[in-house]
Amino acid sequence: MIRGRVTPTTSAQPVEMDLITVLQALSDPVRLEIVRQLAGCTADAAKTCGQIELDVSKSTASHHLKTLRGAGILAEREEGTRKFTWLRKTEMEERFPGLLESVLSAAARDEAAA
Repeated sequence: MIRGRVTPTTSAQPVEMDLITVLQALSDPVRLEIVRQLAGCTADAAKTCGQIELDVSKSTASHHLKTLRGAGILAEREEGTRKFTWLRKTEMEERFPGLLESVLSAAARDEAAA
């Protein structure tokens, strides 16, 4: 049973997503890693901030999550004192077909080459 308030939060709607803002958000290695880790998540299987493994401080991670939410790439919902975050794959694909898959594939190739 879920206790407390459940509030879904998203920023930009698909038609409001701006390509330059999305690309800027995805250009940072930490934010790209967040997107990579959330690529398999849906709203029903979202991750809490603590489940996203990053080599940065909590405040830096929070800043990067906020940037991705502001660009419309991520959504979150609150359940009590916890926030669950997921990648808005459907909305991203609707607005920018193939972009997310291309970015994630390129990041995987770069990681494999390193």
